[in-house]
Amino acid sequence: MAAYILKRLLLMIPTLFGVMLVTFAIIQFVPGGPVEQLISKMQNHSASGEGGGGGVPLYRGNAGLDAERLEKLKALYGFDKPVYERFVDMVVNYATFNLGDSYFHHKSVMDLVISKLPVSISLGLWTFFIVYLTSIPLGIAKAVRDGSRFDVASTTVILIGYAIPGFVLGITLLVLFGGGSFWSVFPLRGLVSDNWDTLSWYGKITDYLWHMTLPIIASVVGGFAITTMLTKNSFIEEIRKQYVLTARAKGLEEGTVLYKHVFRNAMIPLVTGFPAAFMGAFFASSLLIETIFSLDGLGLLSYESVVKRDYPVVLGTLYLFTLLGLVAKLLSDLCYVLVDPRIQFESVSS
Repeated sequence: MAAYILKRLLLMIPTLFGVMLVTFAIIQFVPGGPVEQLISKMQNHSASGEGGGGGVPLYRGNAGLDAERLEKLKALYGFDKPVYERFVDMVVNYATFNLGDSYFHHKSVMDLVISKLPVSISLGLWTFFIVYLTSIPLGIAKAVRDGSRFDVASTTVILIGYAIPGFVLGITLLVLFGGGSFWSVFPLRGLVSDNWDTLSWYGKITDYLWHMTLPIIASVVGGFAITTMLTKNSFIEEIRKQYVLTARAKGLEEGTVLYKHVFRNAMIPLVTGFPAAFMGAFFASSLLIETIFSLDGLGLLSYESVVKRDYPVVLGTLYLFTLLGLVAKLLSDLCYVLVDPRIQFESVSS
């Protein structure tokens, strides 16, 4: 097992390198970079009659910026260096988790990501736990009652929820309960109220949960279907196997058969997906949900950085997400061994 883990860790290095190389290469051909955007702003200011400091205009008619000032702008963003040199510097810095500084937020990318984490963690973890703690018992109940009215009715409800996009449900909830047109029950925006610092500890918890109610509902409704149906199908497949018939023939109680024998085998597909889902809970919160409820999280940060061509944020967050995704894949493989010790990766990889 140790050799397998070491091999997987070593394979992460070329994978990360390849992802960053491809992304970095694509960025070089994307129009409207930070230098172009800054020049456009300077041209707009000049066109409206605004000049630079010291009476020197920032924009000189149709001729654009002079070569010297253009070179200073490129040096400001580090584009005065050759492409290969910029890529090597990026790789060296990323090896020590130095992700650089944002062009537009004027702070380090790591600090920027950390500042957005509370929102994404709040939305993601609540969604993760609510979906799994609800879907697994519901899937087991559906498997035991396969074909019953309960099974058909619950399937209909969760599929309807799955068919409704999260942002549509979010807007509907705001209109109904956020003071849009009907009842003003829940707050419209933000993670906490403006007077959160003055509240008692109990008031802070209540205020936080009150703000998160609508975003969480909008996030979890669509997530029930996949986990529930996966749980149901896994249990049905195990229930129909010969060892279950043998256990029942021996006179074991149905609860013992279901939770002692079937449960462990049926949960393998779900348990092995826990690490990826748990990691994703930190960084996969919905952009549209964050936008609708004015939650300033990582999803909104990633979108804005792409639009503004904030390349350090784009590449830095991609590096972190890719690294965490690779770690989650490794943990998923290790979960196979924890759930089923019969699996031996050494024999598979050799």
